[in-house]
Amino acid sequence: MHFNQLEQALGITFNNQRILEQAFTHSSYVNEHKNRIHQDNERLEFLGDAVLELGISQYLYRTYPTKAEGELTKLRASIVCEPALVKFATDLNFDRYVLLGKGEERTGGRKRPALLADVFEAFIGALYLDQGFEVVVEFLRAHVYPKVKEGAFSHAMDYKSQLQELIQQNKHAEIEYEIIAEHGPAHDREFVAHVRINQDVTGVGRGRTKKEAEQRAAKKALDRQEVKTP
Repeated sequence: MHFNQLEQALGITFNNQRILEQAFTHSSYVNEHKNRIHQDNERLEFLGDAVLELGISQYLYRTYPTKAEGELTKLRASIVCEPALVKFATDLNFDRYVLLGKGEERTGGRKRPALLADVFEAFIGALYLDQGFEVVVEFLRAHVYPKVKEGAFSHAMDYKSQLQELIQQNKHAEIEYEIIAEHGPAHDREFVAHVRINQDVTGVGRGRTKKEAEQRAAKKALDRQEVKTP
């Protein structure tokens, strides 16, 4: 069975091979093979959606201790949305293993975003049933959490909060933002912001709004802080 290749790639061996196969079985395949016993992945997708939300919520809660509930919710939503799930599934080559009906295959179902997102959630559900939540967390630690840390979801991140968290480790550090310049007409304004840590300029950012300029300055400062930290 070709699922052995997937298990080898992931470093995971399922106790129940049938549940792994079910995670990759689309309803169109079941409809075309009614003479054989198959179950589609829709119930596993339902379970996996909840397990994934818990796994992501736990990670964000522990990783960003000063983020407010609203910020955490926004960030989690960006990680469990369809485009992100498709990216996770594609990076792991899940599309190669999907069992599809011939009609669905002909119309490009193997690359259909909604289908791939469902498969990723179904796989999480199958892994949870087969080996428990801690193994799911290990899987997420290997394949999802690093992408969050690397900033793949930076459009949902608040760099000013992150910088605040970082420098709070030094109780004597102070952060100050300043808009140092404005350019252009009112309808097309550009702002330039400085962020200072203990009076030293550590980041410069430009943006269409003061808030955007400050966020970009904070991002620059964060990048510099990470370079300094071994």
